[in-house]
Amino acid sequence: MSKLEQFVRNLKDQQLLLSIWFENGALKLINQLKLPHKEEILTIQKVEDLAEAIRNMTIRGSGAIGIAGAWGMYLAALHSGGTREEMIRAARLLKSTRPTAVNLMKTIDEIMDCVNGFEMTPIDRIEAKVIEILERQLQFEHLLGSHGANLINDGDTVLTHCHSGALAGSGYGGRALSVIRKAYEQGKNIQVIACETRPYLQGARITAYELQKFGIPVTLITDNMSGYCMSVGRVQKVVVGSDRVAANGDLANKIGTYMHALAAKEHDIPFYTATSSHTIDFSIQSGADIEVEFRGAEEVTSLNGQRLAPKGVEAIYPSFDITPNSYLSGIITEKGVITHPFSQNLQQLNSKVVQ
Repeated sequence: MSKLEQFVRNLKDQQLLLSIWFENGALKLINQLKLPHKEEILTIQKVEDLAEAIRNMTIRGSGAIGIAGAWGMYLAALHSGGTREEMIRAARLLKSTRPTAVNLMKTIDEIMDCVNGFEMTPIDRIEAKVIEILERQLQFEHLLGSHGANLINDGDTVLTHCHSGALAGSGYGGRALSVIRKAYEQGKNIQVIACETRPYLQGARITAYELQKFGIPVTLITDNMSGYCMSVGRVQKVVVGSDRVAANGDLANKIGTYMHALAAKEHDIPFYTATSSHTIDFSIQSGADIEVEFRGAEEVTSLNGQRLAPKGVEAIYPSFDITPNSYLSGIITEKGVITHPFSQNLQQLNSKVVQ
């Protein structure tokens, strides 16, 4: 058994919800489009198939697709013998799938750093880097979860949007759900309100599914109910994930996040994003510089292949929106909770970032 296969086996012994792993010479991944009604495991043997799975959101979540990028590069190395040309081709293909999520870009670049200087990169070199990335991401989830849990009080109800959990990360709790899971494991009596998150319904299908598995009480609402819930005192904290954080603290997250931040600000409710230092993009000065991915209109006009709107009706689907840093109470990272002024404090974090 290789070191990588042994590592994966050890992960499975840690009560983790893995979204993607390596087994019997191929990648295995949970088809997140089928949850919660069917736990379908797909077998991926080609980088092209993995790229399509990332693009069509069979696997999604900033942490998970970052990890998928590492696995994809390992798969490319395995099938090409580590040939530089094929590694470059795989990197370009995987990077093209989801342009807003910076974790995917950074992870692939990290693998490519192992390739530089080699016409044929030794497989064990890439294997060691994949293990390093997976270990680090899992450690990040536990650390940022512990820092964030200190912000959650006994009796709090926490609202979260989209899915930033175990299947969107390394298997423990991803980003936002790492905070919630740690608080619950500390014995705090907490509840969660999960927004359904149209049009893919990640909150309804996956966040609620995970929280139920963790035994954490969860109530589902439609996205447009958050303001009401805040106005009547049903929400004490808001914790969301992130797909990219600019150097000034502006946040790119699933479309609808900005709307919840506005409501939280109006009602003096602390609003946090839970993220790893890898998600902070110091090359992007503000949210205005973040490329927002637009997906097909049919994802809004239809649901599970069933058309919702009349034929001929136009629709748009910006997959993310930008929440200005002024609406954030803090950015929860594995290094601690970063607060205002974000431009200054994030730069201090930058000197401590694990690369």
